[in-house]
Formats: sequence, C-alpha cells, structure tokens
Amino acid sequence: MIVSRRKFLSTSGVFCGALALPGYSARCGPLSGRIRLAVKYHMIQEPDLTLAEKFLMLRGVGFDGVELKVDEKVDHSELDAAVKSTGFPVHGIVNASHEDIRPAVELAKRLGSDSVLVLARHFPDQSYDENVARWQRNVKAALPLAEEHGVKLCIENVKATFLKTAEQMIAFIDSFESSVVRSYFDLGNTISWTEQPAEHWAAVLGKQVYKLDIKDRGHAEFGEPKLMREGVIGTNGGEVHWERVRKILEQNKFSGWATAEVAGGDRERLRRMALWMRDVLDLDA
Repeated sequence: MIVSRRKFLSTSGVFCGALALPGYSARCGPLSGRIRLAVKYHMIQEPDLTLAEKFLMLRGVGFDGVELKVDEKVDHSELDAAVKSTGFPVHGIVNASHEDIRPAVELAKRLGSDSVLVLARHFPDQSYDENVARWQRNVKAALPLAEEHGVKLCIENVKATFLKTAEQMIAFIDSFESSVVRSYFDLGNTISWTEQPAEHWAAVLGKQVYKLDIKDRGHAEFGEPKLMREGVIGTNGGEVHWERVRKILEQNKFSGWATAEVAGGDRERLRRMALWMRDVLDLDA
C-alpha cells in the first residue's frame, strides 16, 4: 500500500521536525490531521489553466479545497465537471453581504459545499437593534432551505458588520438556537477591525467556530506590514498571536476548513502560501 506523504506525516509526528523547510516549522502540532487548507477561488492567478487544471495545481502545491463567491464569473457546469473529475471540493460558498442568502444555499447544494459565509453588513441609517432584527430576518428566511440541504450558515466577523465584538457576535449566533447557524472566524480581521485580539474572539466564539479564514496583516509576504498595528505582538512573523489561538482551537477540538484570504498569485506564490498556513497553524509540512 502506498501512503501519501501528508498522511504519513499526520500519523507519524515523530518525524515531522526533520522535514522543515527554510523559514517554516514542520512540527506535527495538535491540529495536524484536523484542519484542511483552502483558498478563495478568485485568488488563483493562473489564467491559462482550465478549472480542472487549477484544482489539480492547488492539490499539487498543498491545498485540499477551494471556496467560491456566489457571484463568481465562472461556468457552473464546467465547475461541476471539474469537481467530479478531480475530486477536489468546493467546500463553501461566499454569500458576502447579499440579504437573500437562499441562492448561495442552492449553489452550495449543487456543488456539494457544506457552508455559506454570511456577512451581516451594517446599515448605518439603522440602530444596532434594527440591524440585529434585519439580519435575523435574513438568516431565518434561509434557515429552512439550509436545514433541508445540510448547509451551515456561518456568520463572519468583518469590518463591514455591525457585530463589532466577540460578545455581540456570539449573542447573534446563539439567538437562532440552531446548529445550522455557526461562526466563520476570520483571525486577521479581529486585529484589523476590532479592539479585541484573536485569542479573545476564539475563546468567546468557542465551539461555535465552524470554519476559519486565515490572514495576518503584519506578515511580510502575506500581509500589509505598513498597516501593522503599533504595539501588537504576534507570532509566526505577524501581528496575530497564532500560538494562543491554536491552543484555544485545540481545547475546543476544532476540526474543519481553514481558507486563506490574502492577495492571490500564481502557482509558486500559492505553494508558499500553503507552507505559511501550515506554519501558523502548526500543521505537518
């Protein structure tokens, strides 16, 4: 039986440290084998490749799946065919701030995705309570369809939302009293757009975290270091304290998808990106 390198590493942690690449660790941390890596589809900058070829390229450089915007300019029939021929999944659909979430749920069902990312955007002409009520209606309108198709509705923490603290976010998610409504936890956004560090968000959101977005503004290659917040001390070359967040994710037995949301690029940049993600999450190389 032939065992893949990744599977071997995930089950043989004693050897992982010996395979480190320059600039990146290769320890088999506690989250190894529990997190699958992905990129947003629009980050793939290889225009001469077909969809199937893009998926095979992503697999070759270290990714396990891709996430797609609901309004992405892509032929859905070709996408269907590429998923089936390569076995490379579209794990989620990004609905962003569209108030009608149901088309994204339908697309998720068609492509075999298990989640829809929802941005509950802020309407500045309305009060906080009015924003809460408005987005509760929007999410509840999509809930029956999501339940029918087995698709999670994951609320993301982002600058444009009215949910500015972890406490507001968890209260909003819990208000639905449904296992279908969960958190899409963007680690980098906590530092970029809120006063609460990523580890605080991770602790408050707890086991409601269903998926992760990976970014770090302070990282030299995959961030925007000129915008790094003064006085913030992170790990792994950025401003996110990845070590603290990893410990909380481990304590909560997190298992699922982690998707890069940074500036995209060609095959080589994507390869380095996968290595960076494995480093910050302390996964096998």
